[in-house]
Amino acid sequence: MDHIDPSTQIKIEIQTRFLPGQSDPESHRFVFSYEITITNEYSQPVQLLSRRWVVTDGNEHVQEIEGEGVIGEQPIIQPQQYYQYTSGTVLATRVGSMFGHYTMETSDGHRFNAPIPAFTLALPNALH
Repeated sequence: MDHIDPSTQIKIEIQTRFLPGQSDPESHRFVFSYEITITNEYSQPVQLLSRRWVVTDGNEHVQEIEGEGVIGEQPIIQPQQYYQYTSGTVLATRVGSMFGHYTMETSDGHRFNAPIPAFTLALPNALH
């Protein structure tokens, strides 16, 4: 049995989008969606148990969000398969960032954190 750290075998990709129709810049309300694809490159199934996000807006206001699963689910991701979902967040500024981790468990009961790399939320053309 190889001793590969499962946290290095979970690939997380993020695509973000600004939602102008739900945003109200005059009220300092900027709504973003993010689509996350979690690919299991580990040798056994993993279950996503919980999430922890650190959201920082352009004013350095930090919000920490923790909860069970994602979008009401605790998906089991089979080896070489992926799970995809879309969620969103509201910022008070035109630009911000997010990072965090998912707590996951292998089919043999080993719990680990899969890091979510930092990504930027920004209005189109807000960063030059």
